[in-house]
Amino acid sequence: MAFDLSRRFLLTGSAGAAVAGLTACATSTNGEAVAQGAFTPENAAVENPYLLGAPQGVALLSRNENPYGPAQSAKDMIAYAASKGAYYTAQGATEELKAMIAARHGVTPDHIALSTGSGEILSAIALTYGPNGPIVAPRLFWDTTALYAANLGMADIQRIPLTADMEIDLPSMEAAVTESTGAVQLCNPNNPTGLVTPGNTIRAAVARMAAKAPVIVDEAYIELADDEEGTTCVPLIKEGHDVIVTRTFSKLYGMAGIRMGYLIAAPETAAKIQSVVMSWTPSTSIAAAIGSYNDMEFVNYSKAKIVEAREMVTTTLDTLGLEYLPSQTNFVYFKSGKEANAVQQAMADRMISVRGQYMDYNEWTRVSMGFIEDVDKFCRALPEVVA
Repeated sequence: MAFDLSRRFLLTGSAGAAVAGLTACATSTNGEAVAQGAFTPENAAVENPYLLGAPQGVALLSRNENPYGPAQSAKDMIAYAASKGAYYTAQGATEELKAMIAARHGVTPDHIALSTGSGEILSAIALTYGPNGPIVAPRLFWDTTALYAANLGMADIQRIPLTADMEIDLPSMEAAVTESTGAVQLCNPNNPTGLVTPGNTIRAAVARMAAKAPVIVDEAYIELADDEEGTTCVPLIKEGHDVIVTRTFSKLYGMAGIRMGYLIAAPETAAKIQSVVMSWTPSTSIAAAIGSYNDMEFVNYSKAKIVEAREMVTTTLDTLGLEYLPSQTNFVYFKSGKEANAVQQAMADRMISVRGQYMDYNEWTRVSMGFIEDVDKFCRALPEVVA
């Protein structure tokens, strides 16, 4: 018998749906048994729509992915790497990617550490610095490092409230940092707010905090900022400050499922953190990154699609008179006037996936920019959902 897990996926995320979907793999949608290993690229979506990618019929706007990726240049390199999959990742490929990243940022390759997505390197940072003392961070941000360290019992999180306009309160963060602070962590642009702290402002504050404790700046979305070069904290690393910048291929490059991330830091810091990364990065991930890193045709196309979708959303929000934050990312954080989890449920009923409540921001919803047709589906549903 056919299985229908769409709403469970919409409300619980991919992990739970994936498990449930794989549990149901023994039965196809026409009720016939499916032999172990019978899935192919041609029939996987029919036999189990939860095996890979977004479920059929669902507008997946909850995870800040770029569905236009990965680039064809990445796919070609994945195919080539897969043909060499009998071999462990070649050091040459690792060094090639480090050299490409270093060249763009004006540093040497020993400033770069690689990982399977920036989540892994952020967790490795927690293992490195968590035992050194509390982690100072904004109250609302993507808190992988801080939360990982706290969950392991390695460090407390000292959360600093956002300002009244939901900006990161840098002066209050600075005041909280002492010689006993283990690390400082923040995101720019921030997630889930989408707000960017101007480059001069954040660099000045980060430099002062870095004199007392290492500062981690998660720049997962910075390629989507209006002024990437003017906003990044990488110049602080070149000036010798104790700063770590993390980046990912999951967002703009559309490689969330392929998993590729990296950090930029002083060579001794990069080496120290790389030493506690728990595995080596698969050759397919490195190959995809090499293939697409300088693919500006794909990058520009993706940016244009994200901006187009974002303008559709903000136009709809303006029409409805709803408050939202000015985003420079591939998502928009808006105040619906309804409970965020109720909005999530109402959207799920319409086969649209958005994020639920963050902390006590119970009327704020984050919606990601996906395929234009999916964003249009969201925009058409929103007036009824918030009515």
